[in-house]
Amino acid sequence: MAPNKIIIDTDPGVDDVLAMLLAFSAKPEELEVLMLSLTFGNVEVKNCLRNVVTLFQYIEKEKAWRRENGRPEGFEALAARKPIVAVGAEEPLAEHMMVADFFHGVDGLGGIHHSHPHMSPEETWKSLFQPTPEPLSAEDAADLQKVKDTHSLFTPSLKPAHEEMLQLLRDNEPDTITIVAIGPLTNLAIAAATDAEAFLRVKEVVVMGGAVHWPGNPPNLSILSSALITSIPITPFNLIKQPPTPLRHELNLRNQMTPGAEFNTYADSIAAARVYALTSPNPKTTLPPVVAKKALPPYPENLSRQLTVKLFPLDITEQHILPRTLFNKYIKSDALKGSPLTEWASLFLLSTFRKIASLDAHLDADTIGLQLHDPLTVWYAMAAGDPLWKFVTEDLRVETSGQWTRGCCVVDRRGREVKQGLTGSLDEEVVGDAGGWRDARRGNRVQRAVESPGSEKFAGLLLERVFGSV
Repeated sequence: MAPNKIIIDTDPGVDDVLAMLLAFSAKPEELEVLMLSLTFGNVEVKNCLRNVVTLFQYIEKEKAWRRENGRPEGFEALAARKPIVAVGAEEPLAEHMMVADFFHGVDGLGGIHHSHPHMSPEETWKSLFQPTPEPLSAEDAADLQKVKDTHSLFTPSLKPAHEEMLQLLRDNEPDTITIVAIGPLTNLAIAAATDAEAFLRVKEVVVMGGAVHWPGNPPNLSILSSALITSIPITPFNLIKQPPTPLRHELNLRNQMTPGAEFNTYADSIAAARVYALTSPNPKTTLPPVVAKKALPPYPENLSRQLTVKLFPLDITEQHILPRTLFNKYIKSDALKGSPLTEWASLFLLSTFRKIASLDAHLDADTIGLQLHDPLTVWYAMAAGDPLWKFVTEDLRVETSGQWTRGCCVVDRRGREVKQGLTGSLDEEVVGDAGGWRDARRGNRVQRAVESPGSEKFAGLLLERVFGSV
């Protein structure tokens, strides 16, 4: 069976790193990872890039350690295909830049690059993402080649991520590449605006994002606003990057988004709305209003096809958890003693567990777990043919301009009939149906995941695939 070819659009991030490790640990017949497309999100994009380079460094070290100890090397998908790494969006399309370093740490991995600098790669890797100076002396050429040899598991690109994404889609047959988007959707929105028809060659876009019938990030706002939490000293992390306004102060004070928005969607709600609009038979009916001078253009009329989006919102991802007790038990097994990957991952995962505990004083230390938001999308890409995955198709739209609801996912819960065969202009509002929710010609067609092959077994599967059997 041919593998599922994927592009991972990511903002690494703790669970992003786990998602990439899972993808590279897939069997060659399951996945072929063509590219890592980097975006701002959990942290600034320069830190995302450093985290990806560090990830490859520890995969290299782990493979050597496993060979020396007679263990299967693993990472078969990575061995079969060297992925492109390209840097994309540094900020959202129109909104103030926002990052989630309050949760992931200032560098995206719990501050590991500052607390354990000896575990970070030498800064020479940066030359891989810069134009080669001309002329180049023999000594400089040798130094550059040494850097390339050190970081040989990936192919660095000097092109923007959206350009590499579009080129891969053009170079491959339609419906053969899946984009797994586990950060803000800015790169995807730019790619679609640049060449909508090339973008629509994608098989499907698998998105970790949104909250439909679920609270936003963090979920338990009543606890976060209680005296138990407000008495905790404020961490030195900033949630939102914008001028020092009272709103910024309050958001940083509480480390939260809105009661209804999930982070990835909130971080660039316009990008999410634009991507989801391509699932509509008439995308212009759900495109967000133009609010910026440099806004992306509308899509061409009469596109050849609709986009397929498989959405994994908080409604389902928060049910898939890696318990701290299970992780601790697994990494302490004799079989993993001396594992470089286990040592590295333990540092940022244990830091994350401590962060989770600090956010909710009511949590029992024995029940703390990391929600596997991003890895769940990779699991789906690995096993998309499993009939236990269940989806419902909804006219799901993203709020882009609400004072309190930016980034919220909106569906029509009124249970009204959607009418087929309506005529008339799509440019006019219909009396009694603002937004055109009852007109089958309008609205999005997003497929939302509602069931997986088993939330209770995913954590064990991930640990075994990534770290090896114990």
